[in-house]
Amino acid sequence: IILATADKMWKELKKNQLVKYGAVTTVSTISYVLLRKWIAGGICHSRAKLHGRTVVITGANTGIGKETAWDMAMRGARVIMACRDLTRGEAAATEIRSSTGNTNVVVQQLNLASLGSVRQFAREFIATETRLDILINNAGIMLCPKSFTVDGFESQFAVNHLGHFLLTNLLLDMLKASTPSRVVTVSSIAHQGGKIHYDDLNFDKKGYNSVIAYKQSKLANLLFSRELARRTKGTGVTSYSLHPGVIRTELWRHSQSKYPMLSSMLSAPAWLLMKTPREGAQTTIYCAVTEGLEEKSGYYFSDCQVKEPALEGRDDLAALRLWGVSAGLVGLN
Repeated sequence: IILATADKMWKELKKNQLVKYGAVTTVSTISYVLLRKWIAGGICHSRAKLHGRTVVITGANTGIGKETAWDMAMRGARVIMACRDLTRGEAAATEIRSSTGNTNVVVQQLNLASLGSVRQFAREFIATETRLDILINNAGIMLCPKSFTVDGFESQFAVNHLGHFLLTNLLLDMLKASTPSRVVTVSSIAHQGGKIHYDDLNFDKKGYNSVIAYKQSKLANLLFSRELARRTKGTGVTSYSLHPGVIRTELWRHSQSKYPMLSSMLSAPAWLLMKTPREGAQTTIYCAVTEGLEEKSGYYFSDCQVKEPALEGRDDLAALRLWGVSAGLVGLN
């Protein structure tokens, strides 16, 4: 009797434990799904087609640039993938052509760290293409050690801002001839607390800090987009900047090499707490194709909706000053 009673009690205990385990597993699964949905943020729901339209995307061979190129190709656009590495660019283009069925996807070389390369790209584009409907200034570098471009500029400011500033201006006439057209510039929430160091853009006078330099470049992206919107008002060209979110892409490679132990510790949580490249591309895609955004030219977006930028990102006088300084640096009349 004692053994039978003990056996019965043991079975009941196991049954209750299984029930509790199942309940905990179900709650954990639901919580994970909800957390991932919250982290993913907004989704572009526009079904706009882009047949007959031409889209240029910088840095389109990896990360959110590649996902953006895939989406534009799915919508039927002619996609120009402007990439520094032609081998990687062609590999990405081949994959996009195969998965979308759109063969009108081409790769052209563009090294934003060289103003000469930017000018060469623009010359070839103008000579061979008939229109430009959407320019997506996506490429960028982040938190890299101090280095200089072939033109003598601090790399993050040059690649993230100056290269795109020159490219956009060189292609502006074609954008105006293809209206309605859009310029989408990928900035970042990192513009908050940023400052344009006009007296020391290369950080030669003070110690170099990769975070401060990155913030400067991302604030420059936002101010450039804002001033571009003012200058193109009434022309049919509209301009938007955005924060894509914190994303699992190659942008983190410099911080990973600088802090390998921290990177190793955070690798697992990162998979949970960062957006995927496809999720991170949604706001770029939203700004590029969503109908009715013309009145929002100059605005800043995040998670597929308008967001108020930090105070330093709303300084129109700073935006005007940056434009003048940038034009002088790149030799733009």
